Amino acid sequence: MALEHALLAALDERSGSGYELARRFDKSIGFFHSATHQQIYRVLRRMEERGWITGRTVPQDGRPDKKVYRVSAAGRTELDRWISQPSDPEQLRSDLA
Repeated sequence: MALEHALLAALDERSGSGYELARRFDKSIGFFHSATHQQIYRVLRRMEERGWITGRTVPQDGRPDKKVYRVSAAGRTELDRWISQPSDPEQLRSDLA
């Protein structure tokens, strides 16, 4: 699973900031796929450049503004494409090994 697709799935469920996504990632997807906060922010920027997500700046009192992301129509199309694509079969372990 590419990090882009994991983040698309998370954003499709609920929009959020990079910080919120990193926390959600650590509590759920992080058991299957590890990523640092820096990786998440870098991938969010790349996804926004591709048009898969859109971000809006939300001002905050006494804190830096945050950017809240949501999946765009192009992002849903990419998520649908990825979900429908067959994955490579996993290697099975031998009971005798």
